[in-house]
Amino acid sequence: MAVPATSPTPPMSFGATDFDPLEPYGSMRAQQALFDVRPPASGYDEFVDAAGDVRPAWQELADCVRERGRDGLARLRAAVRGLVDNDGITYIQVDRHGEAITDTDGTAVPGPWQLDALPLVISAPDWDRLEAGLVQRSRLLDAVLTDLYANRRSITSGVLPPQLLFSHPGYVRAARGIEVPGRHQLFLHGCDISRARSGEFLVNADWTQAPSGAGYALADRRVVAHAIPDLYEQIGPRPASPWAQALRLALVDAAPESAEEPVIVVLSPGIHSETAFDQAYLASVLGLPLVESADLVVRDGKLWMRSMGTLKRVDVVLRRVDAEYADPLDLRPDSRLGVVGLVEVLRRGAVTVVNTLGSGVLESAGLLRFLPELAEKLLGETPLLQTAPLYWAGIDIERSHLLAHLAELLIKPVTGGDPIVGPELSAAQLESLGARISATPWQWVGQELPQFSSAPSDFLPGGLSSASVGMRLFTVSQHSGYAPMIGGLGYLLAPGTTAYRLKTIAAKDIWIRTPTRVTAEKIPSTVTADLTAPDVARLPAPATSSPTQEVSSPRVLSDLFWIGRYAERAEHMSRLLTVTRERYHEYRYRRTMAGSECVPVLLTALGAITGTDTGAGADYAEMVATAPTTLWSLTADRHRPGSLAQSVERLGLAARAVRDQMSNDTWMLLSALERALLYGPDTPPDSKAEGDAFLASTSTQALAGMLALSGVVAESMVHDVGWTMLDIGKRIERAQGLTALLRATLTTVRAPDAEQTITESTLVACESLVIYRRRNPGKSSVAGVAELVLFDAANPRSLVYQLERLRAHLKSLPGSSGSSRPERMVDEIAARLRRIAPADLEDVSADGARDDLDKLLSAIHRDLRELSSVITAIHLSLPGDMQPLWGPDERRVVP
Repeated sequence: MAVPATSPTPPMSFGATDFDPLEPYGSMRAQQALFDVRPPASGYDEFVDAAGDVRPAWQELADCVRERGRDGLARLRAAVRGLVDNDGITYIQVDRHGEAITDTDGTAVPGPWQLDALPLVISAPDWDRLEAGLVQRSRLLDAVLTDLYANRRSITSGVLPPQLLFSHPGYVRAARGIEVPGRHQLFLHGCDISRARSGEFLVNADWTQAPSGAGYALADRRVVAHAIPDLYEQIGPRPASPWAQALRLALVDAAPESAEEPVIVVLSPGIHSETAFDQAYLASVLGLPLVESADLVVRDGKLWMRSMGTLKRVDVVLRRVDAEYADPLDLRPDSRLGVVGLVEVLRRGAVTVVNTLGSGVLESAGLLRFLPELAEKLLGETPLLQTAPLYWAGIDIERSHLLAHLAELLIKPVTGGDPIVGPELSAAQLESLGARISATPWQWVGQELPQFSSAPSDFLPGGLSSASVGMRLFTVSQHSGYAPMIGGLGYLLAPGTTAYRLKTIAAKDIWIRTPTRVTAEKIPSTVTADLTAPDVARLPAPATSSPTQEVSSPRVLSDLFWIGRYAERAEHMSRLLTVTRERYHEYRYRRTMAGSECVPVLLTALGAITGTDTGAGADYAEMVATAPTTLWSLTADRHRPGSLAQSVERLGLAARAVRDQMSNDTWMLLSALERALLYGPDTPPDSKAEGDAFLASTSTQALAGMLALSGVVAESMVHDVGWTMLDIGKRIERAQGLTALLRATLTTVRAPDAEQTITESTLVACESLVIYRRRNPGKSSVAGVAELVLFDAANPRSLVYQLERLRAHLKSLPGSSGSSRPERMVDEIAARLRRIAPADLEDVSADGARDDLDKLLSAIHRDLRELSSVITAIHLSLPGDMQPLWGPDERRVVP
């Protein structure tokens, strides 16, 4: 689903009228009463009937819109945007070739998910027809998939031309003979459906490769239900969440028979996938680990998940990686998203991958053309859900029709590729396309253009309007059939001809009406209609323990480690930027005062910590002139190494990579931080006052956000090995930041007034000034500073406190011996501290430097960097040794 960065100008919106659009509409057409627009010229209207009256299913929503008025709708839009941001619902934009649109540095930056505040309401009778047709279509595609990779009766009987199978990129030759345990080979089915002018539901596309959108559908329901709880309670739509329980049950049932307690994982392409949120959210709802290829490995003919130096057997993989990328050994050799040897493990029946490899062939437009015939051949049934008429150019009479109506059709190559929209083509392009079709007619299918109904939308600029809508519905296999999600992912179509490619601009929650109001989130009879009684009994409840509960791969632990580091880095930087900016404003016109020396010292500290040029070496006048630009860059420029914005951006990326590990409250805080730092102006405003206000507000907001995030991490995350690794990263970063700051500010002796200002500024950045003043009233002492921030084990900001936490954490890691290299390194750093008394650090050399302090801080800083590298090598890196894929006594035979 592609969502543009900016919404297009809507074709219909509020304007000047002769009537009040919020006036009760007893005597007026309902459409005119609620919309200051002309009703759509063509297409089915979901909201009103042919007489202009509101359809019964929409009555409560119409009343709600009328009562809220324009101001209420504006507040509703803002509430939905806020909830989307707070939940961290994102989407990575892609170009027409499916490649992520990246920033100037090559990073795919996720944008906010676009969600219409008003739901798409479906009546109970309409849903009954949809459900029956959808379940039947899933059964039909399952039968086709089973046949195509087994005895191929559909081809040998002459129903399906063989070239339509073997030429499609979704057909995987290596998958022949691989079977999913149970009665069904098609596990998960997504189906794009819209309503024709006649009111009939038509299928526009089937998604069987690795269907996306179910996670978004569940997240959308959460947002919209929270945004309009009164309307949600009034309408009482049937819940969608029980479908997740059915999905989890199906995953358990899909495990090989030998698996007593199946370990199930969700295989993701990674955070740069356009639907990374969808994958992570679904994994979180299911309570399953979200893994990437680096987390999995084939050993001894089985699939394993790496976990803290050990391997955990994997039984079921919910695949979100396209089949051709799933195994670089048997499939696409340049893939870095798959697992080497996975196909062979599948052949042995040692793991189940769903959807199964090769299921993408069901998305073929050529196969879609023959689906009615296949339904009669394989099931003896007629499809209840129809598709728009298709014409295969491999049949003479259909080719003639296709060529004669190129400008009115959607042209799809059966060998894969983007559809061609006939109405967009020039005369020359139509002629060229016609020649290509005539040259290789079997490669082309023409389809009548999709038809879309319209429904109320509050997403487009200008207010309430009518917009074209479609929906993606989902089913999952069960023992005795398929269970549909009650609802699904609705969407607004882009204006113009791009809608024919199913190009969308926003999502829409789908509310299914029921004659009997549902007052609790329970499994309705319609969800369990395809489940036997034993199936329902086995629906998994939240477990107190799970085979995957303690599993953390090196990749996951590495991301958590860097979450701790980036969070602490951002907190430290926000404090240091704040105190530097305050001292700059205090002394920029008081150069003669001794305390003004603190400004270049603090700028030097910023340069030392970030490794960038902060202009501190220039003369005072030049420094004053460039300091505002420097402070702006260090705050808001996410491309500058070590900047506050860069730390927040990388914190967000690392957190999204392990979304299934993080508390829901995390996203509310991260989203606010990203809005403040990543979506602001790229350059400083012309007004210095505005620039100063922006920096002050941003730094304060960043600090408040990081403190809140620290509290969420401490109080809302389970203190397992993942949290431990996060806190290890935090402690290393805090210790490194402390040693770098003290070395940049306190190792050179200065005049007493300057020394006091610099010392106090340093303590502010260390969050230790208040206790320092209480212990050292009226005096400035380096020994006193060292006593507090280096040696005081009761101060959470001190170096020795960080070392104690690191020692405890390293000892608690699985496999710790008490004398591992990281533990020994921490002990050596602590021993180095114990050998020095705080008073010794006051000593000054002939050249005015505190050499002992400088040497101590330099050595500890260097040791901390090495400690980070050693922890990464031991706990956070993939093993480099080669192990046999198939077992010690087996050799793979390649035919």
